[in-house]
Amino acid sequence: MPAQPPPIDGARRTFVDARGVRFHVTEAGAPDGRPVLALHGWPQHHWVYRDLLANPPPGMRIIAPDLPGYGWSGPAPHRWAKDDVASDVLALMDVLGLERVLLVGHDWGGFVGYRMVLRAPERIDGYLVMNMAHPWLPPQAVAPHLPRFWYQAMMATVGIAVHRRTRLIERAFESVSAVDRDTIRVYTERFRDPVVARTARDTYRTFLLREVPAALRAPTPPRTRVPIRCLFGRHDNAVHVSFAATETARADDYTLETVDASHFIIDERPDLVRARLITLADETRR
Repeated sequence: MPAQPPPIDGARRTFVDARGVRFHVTEAGAPDGRPVLALHGWPQHHWVYRDLLANPPPGMRIIAPDLPGYGWSGPAPHRWAKDDVASDVLALMDVLGLERVLLVGHDWGGFVGYRMVLRAPERIDGYLVMNMAHPWLPPQAVAPHLPRFWYQAMMATVGIAVHRRTRLIERAFESVSAVDRDTIRVYTERFRDPVVARTARDTYRTFLLREVPAALRAPTPPRTRVPIRCLFGRHDNAVHVSFAATETARADDYTLETVDASHFIIDERPDLVRARLITLADETRR
């Protein structure tokens, strides 16, 4: 398994302690630039934002932490409830002195980002979210697509063994995306580490056993005024595009754009992601 993070030209790396997590943080761009906090998903880590980090848009400071227990960050002192992870990331913002950020999130990083938007909207100028359901999704809209989630049950039960002892995640990644094999291995090899493999299992176990039942009982989350731009690869085999529908989003300023990509849109369409971030920054300039 890789002992060191893969190199990114011009990037700065630090370890930052926040709320009991030793975060590995990679950043690039002007230190006094407008902060952009970019959150990755599974089965990935900060390197998914390598293009933004290697070529930051002018005037921006790109900050891409490995989420607790993922990549090269230390383990979470909890079982990866997404509200706990949102608290971890907000604490990281405090330690880094980030009062407000432009937020970017993909997959589970997108889920955590939505928890941050709902809890601390005053700290989010705008949110670029990719291939993740929004939090106002009616439960009945999910039912027709339940077969998509077979892998979540596998991750929640035998996920540690699958990650550490097999190539199943690597082969699945190849079968559902246009991401090249070498890039996929940069991600999947990190999951040979027992801490990272356990984090992946806990991510799904907590979701299925705690968060889904709680969501079924809870009222619909409140409306938000944070500008949200959802960029969605329409060939996603995991998250159906209807989960991000404009019609069910309780947001004053929400748009959904579908594009020719798989779930792994940042790897496949990095220039488009960069362009949409620049547009959001222009739209939310203070």
